Amino acid sequence: MTLVGWVQIIVFCAIIVALVKPLGGYMTKVFNGEATFLSPVLRPVEAAIYAVGGVDPKREQHWLTYAVAMLLFHVGGFAILYALMRLQALLPFNPAGQSAVAEDLSFNTTISFITNTNWQNYGGETTVSYLTQMLGLTHQNFLSAATGIAIAMALIRGFARSTTRTLGNFWVDVTRCTLYVLLPICVVYTLFLVWQGMPQTLGAYVDATTVEGAKQTIAVGPVASQVAIKMLGTNGGGFFNTNAAHPFENPTALSNFVQMLSIFVLGAALTNVFGRMVGDQRQGWAIFAVMGVLFVAGVAVTYWAEAAGTTGLNELGLTGGNMEGKEVRFGIVASALFAVVTTAASCGAVNAMHDSFTALGGMIPLINMQLGEIIIGGVGAGLYGMLLFVVLAIFVAGLMVGRTPEYVGKKIEAREVKMAMLAILVLPLMYLGWTALAVAMAPTAAAMANPGPHGFTEVLYAYTSATGNNGSAFGGLSGNTLFYNLTLAISMFVGRFFMIVPSLALAGSLAQKKIVPPSAGTLPTTGGLFVGLVVGVILIIGGLTFFPALALGPIVEHLAMTANTLF
Repeated sequence: MTLVGWVQIIVFCAIIVALVKPLGGYMTKVFNGEATFLSPVLRPVEAAIYAVGGVDPKREQHWLTYAVAMLLFHVGGFAILYALMRLQALLPFNPAGQSAVAEDLSFNTTISFITNTNWQNYGGETTVSYLTQMLGLTHQNFLSAATGIAIAMALIRGFARSTTRTLGNFWVDVTRCTLYVLLPICVVYTLFLVWQGMPQTLGAYVDATTVEGAKQTIAVGPVASQVAIKMLGTNGGGFFNTNAAHPFENPTALSNFVQMLSIFVLGAALTNVFGRMVGDQRQGWAIFAVMGVLFVAGVAVTYWAEAAGTTGLNELGLTGGNMEGKEVRFGIVASALFAVVTTAASCGAVNAMHDSFTALGGMIPLINMQLGEIIIGGVGAGLYGMLLFVVLAIFVAGLMVGRTPEYVGKKIEAREVKMAMLAILVLPLMYLGWTALAVAMAPTAAAMANPGPHGFTEVLYAYTSATGNNGSAFGGLSGNTLFYNLTLAISMFVGRFFMIVPSLALAGSLAQKKIVPPSAGTLPTTGGLFVGLVVGVILIIGGLTFFPALALGPIVEHLAMTANTLF
């Protein structure tokens, strides 16, 4: 580890902290329907969308109606994207002549993109056309990100409102998020990426002749526009197979740094939106502090592990750290930071091969996802995932003092705790259940590229990434088979919607309650004690649930590495 490396990490964290309040204030105005500097231009467009869609923006929805609208919205998205992939050979904007995508792969990819996972069992430049990339994948990148933020807003309203049965209007929330937040930022962001050297063209792939006289086809396309929303919306699907390690998808050190910032910025700002809407910004900062503690700890371990390298090489005097699988132009610190950022935020974009990380360096991204999209998390998903753990922490505190727990003036009772536990427990069922089945069967276990604990980690990482709607791949696992395409798709679907629906039910229950003024017995939820309590609850639940699986994978691999046994 170096001083320069730590300076990069500190500067990254400082910029994120600086952006939380101004962006949080802007987003609060957007979702409250207040005027912003973009309103003169976008308000007529917004009104036209409601008119065409038959939406009354003043009519709010019960939590169940909100959930049904969200699910129907995704049924439509599934049909459009699946049809595009199956029919792309007959459709325009296909200069490379891509054929129809196979049924199981189309199913897996469609589920992946409507759930904000963007898991890819294919190489983008060799499988899908420009039209599919733009109208299908990029389109869903916007809408799945907007959905996550909409669900977060519904849960925030559940805490902020009193004695009401409504949580807002799903169609209005998605429209405002896309129109006022995602699109304006992505327009500027795309221009920045083009300036950095990223392609943005509908022209055909370029044929070049190498110095040796060989012919080479260089894939290009509408890359910058997709990368902008895949990062900002924490989607993570790569235009190219090698994702953010590809020089056309991440050309420079500056583009790499800005991409990391864009992954975190909306999720971090939503904590401030929460504080503003419940009437106390300190509440938002407390949640942000919980996220920050877990993030900084993860970065420190990953950076240390990658900078330390492996025991065998160190004994030979090769102490430059672990550069295997990393881009030289980024180095160890930017690769380690990117790995933690993308898995803490449920983005899934990668600028290095996680399969080539050291055992402990690869374990932290795995843990980030296993905790359930809460360390910043996917846009919106991180906040509502964290609020579920807050509910559990408050419940535990109430048990310790023998009184009904409260949070921001709302009594946390049996129904709220049940909904929170239902949402949290469904995730390890997918992570661990499918992993156990996959490694127990010879044909599916054969898809692992490595034996022993490293191969086990490849499978565990895949199902964790899919269920956590992250989409990053550890690497090494040959996942484009019928079994993995179907089971990973099930994991993605369950991980997204079986967490959203209980969260909305929780929001609906809270919204009907009165706001109770704090009393002498109310646990303060804005200080260090509360932050420590929530962090402790998260780590205890995570440890009890996942330590046995981690012990079979990265932990035993690290212990073997110290004895010069590699896998």
